Amino acid sequence: MNDSPEAVRHRYDRIAPFFDFIESVMEILWFRRWRQRVWNLIEGERVLEVGVGTGKNLVFHPTGRSVTAVDFSERMLCRARRRAARLGTRTDFRLMDIQALTFADREFDTVVGTFVFCSVPDPLGGLEELRRVLKPGGKLVLLEHVRSEGEAAGRLMDLLDPWVSRLVGAHINRRTVENVETAGFRLEHVERLNALVRLIEARSPSLA
Repeated sequence: MNDSPEAVRHRYDRIAPFFDFIESVMEILWFRRWRQRVWNLIEGERVLEVGVGTGKNLVFHPTGRSVTAVDFSERMLCRARRRAARLGTRTDFRLMDIQALTFADREFDTVVGTFVFCSVPDPLGGLEELRRVLKPGGKLVLLEHVRSEGEAAGRLMDLLDPWVSRLVGAHINRRTVENVETAGFRLEHVERLNALVRLIEARSPSLA
């Protein structure tokens, strides 16, 4: 399975016209209310949303704060921009790879991502980039699919993962909670929303 950035970008460009439809039932039943919870947890004036996709979080972007949103799929980003225009949302959109952000060090107070690290080719590298652009003590809030802790379910997800990622671009067996710690963040809170989805709150290291 080719997981190069270009290959993953191509998959998301390909499914961009159908992406909202594919997730529509899950969005209505669960995802929308979880997204709102994520955005209720942000802090500070400068907020970065990574993997904005088609802009499903835009309705929750706070007024009166500076919000920058990035994605590496031009077709997904185009849909997000159109959604922002309909909503009247003043978000700064950038075409950018989470693994190679062009922002300065320590630029943001909070970084938000919803269902992003299931598709980042190098998840540790991407998380390390988020730590770089966060201010010391800055907040990371993630809503993520993760590999099941159950032995049998975890093995099944490993078997299914190549097929799922080929179809929709996302991996279903990522160990994102562990990866957040490995990337140098301090975990503050991890909430089990269902068998596979976790709400993760973490902090970048403070200056000594």
